[in-house]
Amino acid sequence: MVFYFTSAVVTPPYTIYMGKDKYENEDLIKYGWPEDIWFHVDKLSSAHVYLRMPKGLTIEDIPKEVLIDCAQLVKNNSIQGCKMNNINVVYTPWANLKKTGDMDVGQIGFHRHKEVKVVAVEKKVNEIVNRVEKTKDERYPDLAAEKESRDREERNEKKAQIQDLKKKEKDDIKKKRELEELKSYSSLMTSDNMTTNEDGNDSDDFM
Repeated sequence: MVFYFTSAVVTPPYTIYMGKDKYENEDLIKYGWPEDIWFHVDKLSSAHVYLRMPKGLTIEDIPKEVLIDCAQLVKNNSIQGCKMNNINVVYTPWANLKKTGDMDVGQIGFHRHKEVKVVAVEKKVNEIVNRVEKTKDERYPDLAAEKESRDREERNEKKAQIQDLKKKEKDDIKKKRELEELKSYSSLMTSDNMTTNEDGNDSDDFM
């Protein structure tokens, strides 16, 4: 089971999701999308929360209001963190998550620590938590199939872009060739390369 939430503080709204337990987190880690941003309470046990960014946007583009929603949701779903003030929430792109065979279930590391960001959460804000929790939707998605569908769509988009680029290159070459031919023809038609009857080349003069 995966819990989905909606952060509607900005338009268009953002999708947030998290697994029900550490075993579900394993699948979320495995089948995440490049658009996903991972959230977790720093140095404490908590839910693994993901924010799905629109294509083309990065971690730097997260709206401040959406970032606060994610941080509050993570804090609220931490057994220890929900009872504490002044905690830190770490977040990083899904692609930066590192999972090795010797790690426990649900445990995660990072490929590059410089890509991990931190947001401070002073205290729980019930208004925010209640608003986000009201959007909760419990689903049983086929994460592997969804990931494959997403990747297939991206491959098709890249193929289409490559085909468009090749077509443009062919069109450019054709236009260039036509322009060169036109210039060559124009050059042949200049007065220096043309003859007249006055040049003594009258085709009717057989003398």
